Amino acid sequence: MSESTLPARTNPHRSRGTALITGATAGLGAEFCTQLAAAGHDLVIVARDELRLEELAARLHARFAIHVEVLGADLTTAVGTTAVAERISAEPSPISVLVNNAGFGLLGNFADNDLEAELGHLYIHNQAPLTLMHAALNAMGASGGGRIINVASVAAFTPRGSYSAAKSLIVNFSRWANVFYKDRGISVTALCPGFVRTEFHDRMGANKAAIPTWGWLDAARVVREGLSASEAGKSVSIPSKRYRFVIGLSRLAPDALVERLARRGR
Repeated sequence: MSESTLPARTNPHRSRGTALITGATAGLGAEFCTQLAAAGHDLVIVARDELRLEELAARLHARFAIHVEVLGADLTTAVGTTAVAERISAEPSPISVLVNNAGFGLLGNFADNDLEAELGHLYIHNQAPLTLMHAALNAMGASGGGRIINVASVAAFTPRGSYSAAKSLIVNFSRWANVFYKDRGISVTALCPGFVRTEFHDRMGANKAAIPTWGWLDAARVVREGLSASEAGKSVSIPSKRYRFVIGLSRLAPDALVERLARRGR
């Protein structure tokens, strides 16, 4: 772990607390950093690429005059996950907002994919966020409360291989945790966007041309709606009416049809 050498905040308003964001260097993670910084939060930004983290930290500090801490960690490994969990529990600057955003997608189907790739995929989408939530729930409970946002997907509501299965676990766990830990002042929200214009699909080599134009969402809108739902104490946030409608239909349609339609985004 390395802390940014940036000077302390110079803006006159007090910090709203410290937010930790995983997968912070691009896409929804970078947008969470921007919007939380604009709202007055200091940040701990987490990703594997420390150079990109340092560059992001410099930009955020210059723009918002907040304190930004850089934590390089690989959340497909136990070592990296443990390092982030330890930072969440650290005093005297505990984390008040946790955003579990890190993740990646795989092309192909489960049986044809390399098993190690599938297990790493499961680790970053389930084991890592559960480990970080365990640390956060205990730390936030001891410090008077906080908020957790788990970036899931509308895929959680469809039959779509191991990705949808992993996201379904996160959605259901978030729904339970939001109820169970409410009396400790902690809200847990699963953010479930559809297709978002980020690096996600490029990195997995998906055919973006197969995704209809209406299906794309803007990252700023997704994050804005997710933060609003979190502040309101909601357990699930599905950005845009179009995707809420799609999920409603998917619950009525046969699995074979839903799977075939969902496969277009692979």
